[in-house]
Amino acid sequence: MRTTRDRIRHTISFEIIGLLIATPLAALAFGLPLADVGVVGLGTSLAAALWNYVYNLGFDHALVRLKGDTSRGVPLRVLHAVLFEGGLMIMLMPIIAWYLGISLFEALAMDVSFALFYMGYAFVFNLAYDRLFPIEGGRASIAA
Repeated sequence: MRTTRDRIRHTISFEIIGLLIATPLAALAFGLPLADVGVVGLGTSLAAALWNYVYNLGFDHALVRLKGDTSRGVPLRVLHAVLFEGGLMIMLMPIIAWYLGISLFEALAMDVSFALFYMGYAFVFNLAYDRLFPIEGGRASIAA
């Protein structure tokens, strides 16, 4: 499995790159002030960073228990991204509605848009990250 240091590098780089891409796009797409979207983005990014660490640690442990290693093909990557974003969406939608003063339905539409962006982004980012920073020794196993 990945080390704590590697997981921290993964989480921080994922969030910074994601914010740099998503914040201006969301402000433009939803016609909201960049500052408001930036506050929502930063707050959700901090929540997502914590969720990212906890979720990925749990996901890796589940993979090791279920199949003996942490290797992931495309179908497992898709499941990984969908479950991650679904959990995050459930946590953040009420907060987004409250902060922006919008209805839950509007927050849901915004949250779904962010989730769709971040699912694609997470897929590409994690694929690239795994290639740039492979797990030392190849596949992780139960003994690791």
